[in-house]
Amino acid sequence: MVAVAVVAILGAIAYPSYQDHLRKGRRAAAQAFLVEVGSKQQQYLLDARKYAVGNGAIATLNMTVPAPVAQFYTVAIEPNAPTVPPTYRIVATPISGSVQVKDGALTLAHDGAKTRGGNAGW
Repeated sequence: MVAVAVVAILGAIAYPSYQDHLRKGRRAAAQAFLVEVGSKQQQYLLDARKYAVGNGAIATLNMTVPAPVAQFYTVAIEPNAPTVPPTYRIVATPISGSVQVKDGALTLAHDGAKTRGGNAGW
């Protein structure tokens, strides 16, 4: 009986840490995807003299949101129309009700600025 109690206590301590580790891994996957989209944006700018922005921007870049990212984040490229000078901001917003909500939105701007939950840096 004591052994079962010890295992239960260890499990109660380890499980939240495990969940936190999974959340950080999903955040890292989303961040890697944002960097990949940013790289594609730079290539697109050289060809089209503007960034791909708006609802179809990810498709315009011949990309799709990977399933592990799409399961927990909604990815969008702002603004909805091209600007002068060209700018963009990639936003990965956690899906409501998912465990990633605690991280807040991840952003990557055309100038390399990164934020997580409104705070500078990732």
